[in-house]
Order: sequence, then C-alpha cells, then structure tokens
Amino acid sequence: MTRRAYLFDSPDRFVAGTVGMPGNRTFFLQAREGSRIASVVLEKVQVAALAQRLGELLEELRRRGVEAPTTIAPSDVDESPLDEPLVEAFRAGTLTIGWDPQNERIVLEALAMTDEDDVEADDDEEDDEGEEDEEEPDAFDAFALADSDTEGPDFVRVRLTTAETAAFVERSLRVVAAGRPPCPICGRPLDPQGHLCPRKNGYLN
Repeated sequence: MTRRAYLFDSPDRFVAGTVGMPGNRTFFLQAREGSRIASVVLEKVQVAALAQRLGELLEELRRRGVEAPTTIAPSDVDESPLDEPLVEAFRAGTLTIGWDPQNERIVLEALAMTDEDDVEADDDEEDDEGEEDEEEPDAFDAFALADSDTEGPDFVRVRLTTAETAAFVERSLRVVAAGRPPCPICGRPLDPQGHLCPRKNGYLN
C-alpha cells in the first residue's frame, strides 16, 4: 500500500495533548494547517523524550549562534484542548528530529509503527507504573524519508521555528507532568482511590 504523507511546512498549530483521565490517558501529537489536521497517537515516554531532545537541540543551536528563546512567556504556551475532529492517523513508532539550516527550521517526523518497532504500546491506556520515564526511544538522530519515496510507513512531517519549538517543549512538559501524582512513600502514581503501596506491604496509600 502506498504510504500516506502528512506535510505541514507552516503549521498553524503543533501540540502534544491527551484525551482521558489521569491514569487512563491517550497521548497525541497534533498538527493543524488551515483545515488540515493530523493526529498521531504515541506513548507518554515518547512525548517526554521528544520534549527533552528538542530542548537539547535548541541549546545546541544557541551555542552555534542561532537565535532561539531561552524562556517562554505564559501567554505564548498553547493551553487549548486538541482540535476536533480527533481522528487517529496512525500510532507513532519512530520519531526523528533535525535542523534545516537553509530555511532555519526544526523538522520533526513521526513515522507509523511497524512490526519491526520495539515500542510496546497499549492501545487505550497510559502506562504510568514503575519507572517508564527512564526509557526513551533511541531514534532522534536524523530523518529517514524522502518525499519521493512511495513505500514505507505513513508519516507526519512538521517544520517549526525555534520559537514554536520552545513553546511546544513547554506545553509537552506540562502535559507529561499533569498525570497522576506520585505516592510520597514509593513514588509510584496514585490512583484516585489510592494504590497498593509495596513499601507498606500492600496496604492502600
């Protein structure tokens, strides 16, 4: 099947967001340009890793003399919900980022998951248990696809200014941090009714 390419060279909006309650959230990357919208499902750990790597890329660009904001005004952070209709284009398996020096844009690609991807995804639920945030996809080195390729996974490609990237990073960090609060004893996420704390021998905390 010929792959689908969703290209956003000047997006009106590019954000990470969620649907569902803490503990049962589905994470999305969403790009909008005019009336076109593409929404990609991914894991919380992928959002966290993407925000971290983009932040590191911004730091590297500043060291090389590229103008990039170091702080974001609260008014510049998109706090609005995801756009409707929210239709999943695909589930992301690989995320890649790069720098286009000619146009001075950060370029991000999200490639659809394939059978070869090692990302283990739960279709409906956010997995907040344990130490998932320490695991990061190792796929941010360069982009992989040319526009002329007709075979391969579906993908979304977004081009962002450094200011747009910084605002995306700030919102993404807030989205990741807005999950279930940690247990003060064991550090694992608390459900609304509490959880069975291993450090209290299985008693609710």
